[in-house]
Parts: sequence; C-alpha cells; structure tokens
Amino acid sequence: METLNRVWRLFFAVALVSIAIQQFICSGFRPVIMPPEPAFIGQSTFCMCVSGIMLILVSATIVSGINSHIVADYLGAFMLIILVLFHIPYNIKTNLTVLYMWGDAFKLLAFCGGALIVATSIPAQKVTGLDAIMDRLRPFGPYFFATTMIVFGIEHFIYPQFVALLIPGWIPFHVFWTYFAGLALIVAGAAIMLKIKVKLAASLLGLALFLWLIMLHIPRALDTKIADRANEWTSVFEALGFSGIAFLIAGTYKPKETEASQ
Repeated sequence: METLNRVWRLFFAVALVSIAIQQFICSGFRPVIMPPEPAFIGQSTFCMCVSGIMLILVSATIVSGINSHIVADYLGAFMLIILVLFHIPYNIKTNLTVLYMWGDAFKLLAFCGGALIVATSIPAQKVTGLDAIMDRLRPFGPYFFATTMIVFGIEHFIYPQFVALLIPGWIPFHVFWTYFAGLALIVAGAAIMLKIKVKLAASLLGLALFLWLIMLHIPRALDTKIADRANEWTSVFEALGFSGIAFLIAGTYKPKETEASQ
C-alpha cells in the first residue's frame, strides 16, 4: 500500500510543481493559489516568484521523503492561512452570492486538505511545537477535500448548461452525464465525510477524476480554439492533484476498529 501511496503523493507533488511553473510562464499567480487582491501580494511578481519556488521545493521534499511529513504539514497550514486571509475576504467582497466564482477558494481548500492527507500518509514520530498543533488539524484533511467535491457536485445541478458544454462532443447524452457526475461527486464527498465505505468511495472518486483528466481536461488544454488555455492547463494539474488526494484518502483510511486494535 505504501508503494501506491508514493504514487499518489507524486500526483499531488507534480500538480503543485506544474502550477508553480505555470505561474512563471504566465508571469502571475494562478487564481487557485492567490486572488488578485490585495494587489501588493496578488499582483506582485516578487511574491509570485517566492510562492512558485516554495511550491517547487515543498513538492520536491514530499517526493524525496526528507522531512516530508513536517513540510506537508507546513504547506497545509500555509494554504489554510492564504484561504482565510485572502480568498474568503476577496470572494465576500466581489462574489458573495455567486457560487461558481468561489471555485478557486474551494480548490485551495481541497489542496490544503490534500497536504494534510499527505502528511497523514507519511509515518513519522510526533514532536512538540507546530507538529503537535498540526496533529490536531490533520484529521480535517479529508473533510476539507470532501467539502470541495460536494460543492462542485452541487454546481453541476445549479449550472447544468455550462457543465454540459465542457463534455467532449463524442460523448452522447451530455445532460445525463452532467447530472450523473454531479451526483457522483456529492455521494463520494458525503461518504468520505460520514465515513461510509470510505475506501470504495475515495477510490472511485480518484478514478473518476483521473478519467476526467484524460477525457476532458487534457483535450480542452490542447484545443487551440479555446482562448484561455492557461486556465485549462491549470485545470489539468488540479485534476491530477485531486485524483492523487482521493486515492491517498483510500490508501490511508483506517476504520476506528482497526485503529483501536493497533
């Protein structure tokens, strides 16, 4: 199982590195990392470069296994701070009642949860200080990720016409698959939250996200007819990272009975 968990952590790390590299290519923050306000951070080339380098170094640490448990904890804490201090105030100010405009905030919440799940998946001795605090936050990782999946599932029902347009033309019954995918996200997220068949739900969710990566996101990123292809490539990397997170939940989940017997 640990061998597979390394693969899923690699998915997560590659996603973060790719987003970081994309920031250098696009000369600006990707919206999933930082909103445009406050301008002295969100529109700062220096801050973007620092965040990009940090993401690359953190990802390399996660893959190498050197202090990766602690580094993943720090990454999760940092992402949560960015979400609370910047994404939430920005969306309250500009997009309070428009759910789909909160997408980047929820994506960062999912990545935050992913970082905590990565830390959970790496055995390490507990230490004092921040790691002891993070030990209390770590169990919330799956809930953060599941919340995003549920919200994205709900959006399939609120904006079905838009979601249907994203489905490749060679797939029939776009409206059916729109609602089916939305329901699948909601059910999988709820199962993770309620701890019902978690391994099965998370595994199927990881598979679905990976299939959507192959069938939907990569073709859209390669489609020269789409104007904002940079955003489509970001979606590719997000889907890869989310798939890895879902598989990691399946790989690290332990029912209470199992924990009690250890």
